[in-house]
Amino acid sequence: MTRPLRVGIVGAGPAGIYAADLLTKDETLSACGTSVSIDVLDKLPSPYGLVRYGVAPDHPRIKQIQKALHKVLDKPEVTFYGNVEYGVDLKLEDLRRHYDAVIFATGSDRDRPLDIPGIDLPGSHGAADFVFWYDSHPDVSPSWHVEGTSVAVIGAGNVAVDVARILAKDADDLLQTDITDNVYEGLRAKQITDVHVFARRGIAQCKATPMELRELDKQPGVEVVVDPEDFDMDEGSIRACEESNQVKTNVKILQNWALRDERGEPKRLHLHFLHSPAAVLGEDRVTGLRTERMELTGDGSVKGTGHYVDHEVQAVYRAIGYLGSPLAGLPFDEERGIVPNAEGRVLDLDEKPIDGVYATGWIKRGPVGLIGHTKGDALETITNLVSDRESLTPADEPDPTAFRSLLTERGVEYTTWDGWQRIEAREGELGLERGRERIKIRSREEQTEIARGTTSV
Repeated sequence: MTRPLRVGIVGAGPAGIYAADLLTKDETLSACGTSVSIDVLDKLPSPYGLVRYGVAPDHPRIKQIQKALHKVLDKPEVTFYGNVEYGVDLKLEDLRRHYDAVIFATGSDRDRPLDIPGIDLPGSHGAADFVFWYDSHPDVSPSWHVEGTSVAVIGAGNVAVDVARILAKDADDLLQTDITDNVYEGLRAKQITDVHVFARRGIAQCKATPMELRELDKQPGVEVVVDPEDFDMDEGSIRACEESNQVKTNVKILQNWALRDERGEPKRLHLHFLHSPAAVLGEDRVTGLRTERMELTGDGSVKGTGHYVDHEVQAVYRAIGYLGSPLAGLPFDEERGIVPNAEGRVLDLDEKPIDGVYATGWIKRGPVGLIGHTKGDALETITNLVSDRESLTPADEPDPTAFRSLLTERGVEYTTWDGWQRIEAREGELGLERGRERIKIRSREEQTEIARGTTSV
């Protein structure tokens, strides 16, 4: 192939951008003199995906990842197209006409369901909906009423910890972040005094990272409460501590919290282990959560005891995992929430690789691991794509201008990399006006207008 290898990447979050970065650096392609031309597409006007719309606003350290992602999208071989939605604006056949290979990196954007009685009552929420709200995702309602004085969070991972922390935190403590006014006002109006976090398994099975866990105890006016009765350890739990520094650290943190004297803070964040959600209680809306006490079985697993406990809460937030969404024209594993694939090669219904179609990130392997884990995942996919390059059906219209013309013909109001930098600059201006580093622009329409230069702002 004398022309550049044309690759389209659907999804401008860390997974997609890492894949683009690896393609530009691939030594096999360099050795044979093959250059690359990469288009990164996203349904939102802005890039960065999870980093911009899935990380809690009081996590500036994680948001610093944007600087590394910026460098990739700034490369001359990479072109960003925002506000382009796969399955609406474009089909798979469109992408294959313009690209030699297509990589799907659309992530996981839905809450995993929890099949217990009462889960659909008003006041019962999925964590993804709440996270998208406080991160000002442009496609969710700007309104959210944070109900009650006592609320429950189901889960023991980083998302559950983030949700619990935001629910307990004083809204004024977020004024140095990029939160929008609607989020600040919504959180300022809450009356919560007690947040209860319920984990089905024991302290050694807590999935949150030590850094996330420690942040629970760094909030002014909030006291972390842990019941020593929840601290059973079996042989499997002890072995897990011996095999993993993260597990050992988490256990130590939790044990220290359980043993210390109460400080008498006005707000409390209760961590409950060995409590499995059994039912959300209430008739017209949430009035409580019923949990079953669990016991360890010796290998770190748990079983029910048949003993149930009712907790008076006015809202329930489930954070038990995310699922990806189906992609038009591709098979989908609804149970795992992924596109079926073999090491990144997307498979058809006969489990044979689909020519020129790949996956990376959470849509490939499920929502497992931290942002950094997507690098290794992307490497596997890119390695296989590069090895397949000679057998790929070449794009019929590989000229980059042809793809841009297609978007224009279909009336897609796409945004560009230059447009994103205009959005960034405007967010910085809004922050400067208020003595903050930046304030996020919530509206899709406003982002698009600024990016496309159709607004006077």
